[in-house]
Amino acid sequence: MTKTVLLTAGGTGGHLFPAQALAHALIERGWHVHLATDGRATQYGQDFPAESITIIPSATPSVRNPVKMAKAMLKLAEGYMAARRLIKSLAPDVVVGFGGYPTVPPMLAARSLGVPSCLHEANGVMGRANRFLAKGANAIAASFPIRKGAEGLEQKITMTGNPVRPNFLAAAQMPYEPVTDGGDIRIVVTGGSQGARFFSEYMPGALGRLSKEIRDRIRLVQQCRPEDLLRVKTGYRELGLEAELAPFFSDIPQKYAAAHLIVCRSGASTVSEVAAIGRPAILVPLPGTLDQDQHANAKTLEEVGGAWVLQQRGMRPNDISDLLEDLIANPDKLTAAAEAARGQGKLDAADRLADLVEQLAGGDTGVAK
Repeated sequence: MTKTVLLTAGGTGGHLFPAQALAHALIERGWHVHLATDGRATQYGQDFPAESITIIPSATPSVRNPVKMAKAMLKLAEGYMAARRLIKSLAPDVVVGFGGYPTVPPMLAARSLGVPSCLHEANGVMGRANRFLAKGANAIAASFPIRKGAEGLEQKITMTGNPVRPNFLAAAQMPYEPVTDGGDIRIVVTGGSQGARFFSEYMPGALGRLSKEIRDRIRLVQQCRPEDLLRVKTGYRELGLEAELAPFFSDIPQKYAAAHLIVCRSGASTVSEVAAIGRPAILVPLPGTLDQDQHANAKTLEEVGGAWVLQQRGMRPNDISDLLEDLIANPDKLTAAAEAARGQGKLDAADRLADLVEQLAGGDTGVAK
């Protein structure tokens, strides 16, 4: 009999991308896939392979503002009722949540209706929504060892890895090409909206500290916000540095695969994609986040020798330029880091998570059906 799954995720790439990878894996196994998310998914979820995409009312509670908290709770209650109607209509065999407060109404509704549920935690620190939902979920799938937030839930956790999309799996088949003496040095810089702004401000100065001999060898690909493009382009032109700049790259898996080094943030999806393709990285965690999840993600790759981690606060232009000079002078360090990163990549993460979903659909979940 064909099974049905309801995937639910916050409408950002970090939540939707692993859900999308699982959707592909389950569709290949003959499942019917549906998605419940929020309005932001119009940006990241356009290619999501679901039979239906339902926008569920949700909001993020604010403990510092009682009025906003009350409004958020009312919105989440509205979402809960909408999610109950959706689950009754779809009759899914399993509900899988990928984090973010838009997952709260569907996951609570699934529990109230006796539908088995699974949480996927992409980060090394469990997010607030997932912490709230974890005790009521039948299983928890982890991308990395969860360093904080899952205390007492160890028996529920299965280490699946973070599912990456099929185009990254294809790019992962490309072997790492070492830097050669006097040859090109291909660097890719990405960072999302906040990361792109920081790197736009930081990287021209950092690369400007390198010798002309090294700059002449660099082939740079960098993500920039539209409002930063002209300024960054002018800065690199003055350095005589060859750069391909754009707000978005549709072929980013191929650009990662062609890179000798990636400079980026350390969101869960980014770290998982870098590891899957097996490329060395300089990771700059997003500062100021409440849970410090990007720091935990970066540490996981740094500890095995697959990345170098720099903290944005107090970061000087020579921090990266000095590191680049050392790596270019000793390219064997890049090659070793590429191998270490690839060792952390879990190319079968989507299938591992699909196995867990099928186990919940057909096995002893401990809930009434």
